[in-house]
Amino acid sequence: MTKRVVSSFDGLGALSRISTNSANSLALHHSRVAFICMLWNDSDEAEFFHELPYMTASQSRQKQDGRRLRSAASRKRIVEAMRDLVREGSVSPRAEEVAARAEVGLRSVFRHFDDMESLYREISELIVAEVRPMLLLPPPSGKVDEIIAEMIERRTKLFERIMPFRTAADANAYRSTFLAQERNNMNAQFRELMRSALPGDIRKDRTFLEALDATLSFDFWRRLRVDQGLSVTQGKRTVEAIASALLAAHRRGKG
Repeated sequence: MTKRVVSSFDGLGALSRISTNSANSLALHHSRVAFICMLWNDSDEAEFFHELPYMTASQSRQKQDGRRLRSAASRKRIVEAMRDLVREGSVSPRAEEVAARAEVGLRSVFRHFDDMESLYREISELIVAEVRPMLLLPPPSGKVDEIIAEMIERRTKLFERIMPFRTAADANAYRSTFLAQERNNMNAQFRELMRSALPGDIRKDRTFLEALDATLSFDFWRRLRVDQGLSVTQGKRTVEAIASALLAAHRRGKG
């Protein structure tokens, strides 16, 4: 007996159900099988199953493995397509755009979009892999002026690389626990990197530390670049000027 399956699609994932007619047919089928089982013997059974197509356990596993591999390959293309679209400036890529870029069916995109948290996590891993060399640089050293100058140099380069991704993440953080946590973790990590690189006497100056943390933050850099329309060079000079003024104020207060 062949089951009739009626598929429906609500825009968020693929759902399927067995129709009422199929369910009734299935119940009738079970009744007939129960009656027949009372009549046939072992030789009848052997002859019956000899006619059925046979799939070995190995063939079944290979079929399942093939499906998993195709699904994993589709997901990889979807994740990479989303990353590329965000890099190009799309804050929330539409499913149609992702499907076209990934060269997969729209249904596949919606199926994977059902689990946005894991998609966000996979995209984040791709981005971190791209900027990992910048994150693994040794802490800046030298005089405090040189340390701050090196931090500004590194952060402007890093912020320019992650700008579209961080902007998209912030725009979608209200509906994603993962993105909200990632934002907080990134801010905390940048703060700790700054604090640990500074001399001990400066770390004790809470006002200076908080002001410098804000000046070297991604949010401030995005304001300079996006809201105020400054170029990378102009934005960097602005950050350097504020950091220099903060350091001068710290020294005056210390004197």
